[in-house]
Amino acid sequence: MTVTWEELGWERLAAGVGRCRLPVWDCTAGLVVGDGTALIVDAGSSLAEGVRLRTQAQWLAGHRVTHLALTHPHFDHVFGAAAFAGAEVYGPVGMETVLDGRHAREELRADAVGNGLDPAAAEEAVDALIRPHHHVSGEWTLDLGGGRQVLLANVGPAHTAHDLVVLVPGEREVVFCGDLVEQSGEPQAGPDAVPSHWPAALDRLLELGGEDALYVPGHGAVVDSVFVRRQRDELASRFGVSQ
Repeated sequence: MTVTWEELGWERLAAGVGRCRLPVWDCTAGLVVGDGTALIVDAGSSLAEGVRLRTQAQWLAGHRVTHLALTHPHFDHVFGAAAFAGAEVYGPVGMETVLDGRHAREELRADAVGNGLDPAAAEEAVDALIRPHHHVSGEWTLDLGGGRQVLLANVGPAHTAHDLVVLVPGEREVVFCGDLVEQSGEPQAGPDAVPSHWPAALDRLLELGGEDALYVPGHGAVVDSVFVRRQRDELASRFGVSQ
């Protein structure tokens, strides 16, 4: 069965690179297709959502999902991860401390239910939570074959104590930002945020992507470097961080 990105509700950003905006929380999931490989960026808010992502990604790539990158440990980005059985899972170093342990998992479950996720779906996702196999400290170049490489960069702490971005080189760079950047609302700073470091994380993001990149926020429409820099300055002002 041959389907197009658009038919499945995905936005194609470059050859073999796209993203979809998931319902309810408008959370982004990304896809990068390599030679016999496929990388998903973030896994959705439930096991059912993860299964839908995996199925659609396999239709678009023509083969199974082989890699999964988790940008940060919030429920709407990680609860679908267990649906990607057999994939190599990458996350920022330290994320495993949030996904391990009874207390940490209970906090994730409570946050999901508090934000409207069905309690049974939240319980199922927490029971199946998986931790990354590969912990990214600094930068990690991932070879997807066919001349396609992506850069995983740990730029946090900022939105959380553990923030990863995914840079896809090309004629125009594509940067999956996680919730370091949000377009559909003001960036959320919960109890696990490190506001004093957030502007510096966005400086690093801009340094990696450059002026002409497409920046894919964790929530909302794709933006440019001007938007990211403006949001960086707004966060610096909001949190009293020196410009």
